Amino acid sequence: MALLAAALLLSACGGTPPRTGVATGPGLPSMPETTASPIIESPPPEPTATATSLPSLQSPQPHATPTPPALPESLAGAEWTRLPTDAKVVALTFDAGGNDAGVASILATLSARGVPGTFFLTGRWTQLYPQQARRITESFAAGNHTQTHPHLTDLPDAEVAAEVVDAEQAILDATGHDPRPLFRFPYGDVDARVLADVHRLGYGGIRWTVDTLGWEGRGAGQSVDTVVARAVGAASPGEIVLMHVGSAQDGSTLDADALGRVIDGLLARGYEFASVADYVTG
Repeated sequence: MALLAAALLLSACGGTPPRTGVATGPGLPSMPETTASPIIESPPPEPTATATSLPSLQSPQPHATPTPPALPESLAGAEWTRLPTDAKVVALTFDAGGNDAGVASILATLSARGVPGTFFLTGRWTQLYPQQARRITESFAAGNHTQTHPHLTDLPDAEVAAEVVDAEQAILDATGHDPRPLFRFPYGDVDARVLADVHRLGYGGIRWTVDTLGWEGRGAGQSVDTVVARAVGAASPGEIVLMHVGSAQDGSTLDADALGRVIDGLLARGYEFASVADYVTG
């Protein structure tokens, strides 16, 4: 009888235990080099982080999608690879799609120097690091970098829209900040179709003039010196510098470590700093 009771109890509980999900995050940051003219470099796929090192995530809750605001006139064309100005102005931009290893240092440096920055947040990063996202949006402009950092050109239009809208909602939920109209394509992967998709949602594409390559890390031959050389060496009116808030696979945070020297080098060349949002008109 005891054996029969045990068999009945096992049957009632169900044979196979439920599968437990492992939350994975878009590990490393996302990625043009400028000599005489800028060269666009696309970043590699971002490595993943496991649930043992990251908090659990909840999927964005469904929301009624309001009619998107009209796309600002200044963003209606192709992606920006520089600010629309002939003045000696530089925009320092930071992608947040991996971890938050460099955030505290970057925010401290920008704040201490009184320098604006523009951040592009994925929805997933915002859900993983809501306090850091709030710190960023309290003082700096922030745009949309999709929910999960995919290659958008591989997705149908409906999934492209979902990536953008889900990230927008995640950022709104965590920070109260609407990231429109600033958008950065993951990996710089864009074509006319997906650019039109984000335009319909009220976003314009913000690319970059130069990528510091700090995301590659020391293991790939990068250093604080190479980050500074690339950012300062590409100095030109309206330059948009691409940096990252996370660490490289080797744990280095070269962009964060080099930021003070990048600022000093550009100031020495007579440049000032601006947010990308300062140049959005219409």
